[in-house]
Amino acid sequence: MSDNHAMTVQGLAPVGRSAAPLREQVIAALRHAILNFELQPGQRLVERELIERLEVSRTTVREAIRELASEGLVTVVPQKGAMVSAPSVEDAKDLYEVRAALESLVVRRFIERATPAQVDRLDRAVEDFAAVSARTDDIRVTLETKDKFYEVLLEGADSEVLLGLIDQIQSRVRVLRATSMGRPGRMAESVRELRGIVAAVRRGDKDEASRLCTEHIWGAARSALSSLLPTSE
Repeated sequence: MSDNHAMTVQGLAPVGRSAAPLREQVIAALRHAILNFELQPGQRLVERELIERLEVSRTTVREAIRELASEGLVTVVPQKGAMVSAPSVEDAKDLYEVRAALESLVVRRFIERATPAQVDRLDRAVEDFAAVSARTDDIRVTLETKDKFYEVLLEGADSEVLLGLIDQIQSRVRVLRATSMGRPGRMAESVRELRGIVAAVRRGDKDEASRLCTEHIWGAARSALSSLLPTSE
């Protein structure tokens, strides 16, 4: 592993001041650091540094790493240790294919089950995302704003099964979403696509909303995958 992949842990603070079990606090701290790009894809997770920074035992750190590996956020390489996962092209394609299938079903359930107030909130979430993306290039801020669209969508779909599956996929695809959103012009495209989905939702057109949702996901996939594929000279 090259030096530029060495881990920095300045964003992590000691744990143990909360009522939650220590193991869960460590998992939450590391998960937050990964999902907010304080720890970058490919960075090594050095046990000694984590122990010193978080002020916990080696056993607790190892348990946390095992849990995050099961979530797909960390990769453990024999003889080399743990690192923040960096999806391959093939992994990315599979993740986006699963995401497209799940989210197209979520939007169908939203049309079937959501209240008029939830439809209005979905519309507002898109417009909030449009406003934020127009005034900042901070990918973390725009992703957090866009996440509110998905929160409303999942709430209206009213399915614990879909909620659990989407949460797992969204965690694993977050770094890819950031890559996609960072491509010039992609945020404006995303706003147009989401507005189209909301318009279809308001009409109660499940087939069109599902189709547009799938197109939106594959638009994001093409954008993200372009950064993973090797370029020809």
